[in-house]
Amino acid sequence: MKVYLANSLFSESDQMYNKFLASEIRNAIPDVSLYVPQENESINNKELFASSLAIYNADNMMLDDSDVMVSVIDGVEIDSGVVCEIGRFAALCELDKQRKRTILGLYSDIRQNGTENSRKIEALIHDSKENQFMYRNLYVIGAIKRNGRIFYKSYQLVNYLKTLVFD
Repeated sequence: MKVYLANSLFSESDQMYNKFLASEIRNAIPDVSLYVPQENESINNKELFASSLAIYNADNMMLDDSDVMVSVIDGVEIDSGVVCEIGRFAALCELDKQRKRTILGLYSDIRQNGTENSRKIEALIHDSKENQFMYRNLYVIGAIKRNGRIFYKSYQLVNYLKTLVFD
């Protein structure tokens, strides 16, 4: 199975989280072929030069060859590169029905907790500026849901990914 890990990769925290998630996936599924763009030094060593076309072509080659896309959709907004990758992979899922591809979203933002809390719901109803939840672009969420699932904890995503490998 070939897996593409999409997440922002520009901050130290992004880099560390990507290493963590990649390690979790590799430890759980030792035979997985996992592509993590930040590990591709030829295009993502920012001390060197890689043109926009080189980055686009290199990542698309791996994305187009993947069976599963793991997309981290955390942050104030979903990273614009991740959104583009989700769109491309969703199109691949829908255009090539012969090949079973899946998008797994990871949305771990803790502000989504408390959806049953009546005070949070009432605050939202009576004052829309008192929104204690995060908004995700619904088109992007729809692309993920149509072609896969969204998880709220990394261990849940990794456990589900293991079931895809062994089915």
